[in-house]
Amino acid sequence: MPFEALTDVSYTTSATAVGGREGTVRSEDGVIDLPLGKPGSVANPKANPESLFAAGYAACFNSALLGAARQRGLDITGTSVTAKVSLGSTETGFGIAVDLVAHIVGVGDEVATELLAAAHQGCPYSKATRGTIEVTVAAKG
Repeated sequence: MPFEALTDVSYTTSATAVGGREGTVRSEDGVIDLPLGKPGSVANPKANPESLFAAGYAACFNSALLGAARQRGLDITGTSVTAKVSLGSTETGFGIAVDLVAHIVGVGDEVATELLAAAHQGCPYSKATRGTIEVTVAAKG
């Protein structure tokens, strides 16, 4: 699938990582300034690329979901999205997969399904991952 080139950039940011999975990452504005650790460390848990990706995808998808509801004149305040990011092996090395689960308040199953579809079409993270990794989307009652 060909990419869509940006024509009107509304925001740009950057982050710098040093030392890989056991180093640090810092955003240019300093809002993110974290030590990193390998996934699954119970004794000394730290952020890792997968947890940062999960946080970003959950926030972005939640925003897209709220926007889809607003376009339909619906108030779904209190809605939450959980992004479960899995790291595993593929035929060519490592890969990730994402399960998005939305708890949508104030609407029935049919409307929730419609909102999820609209959010998945509009969310920049969904666009970026479409056709490149497995992403599942579901509503939780």
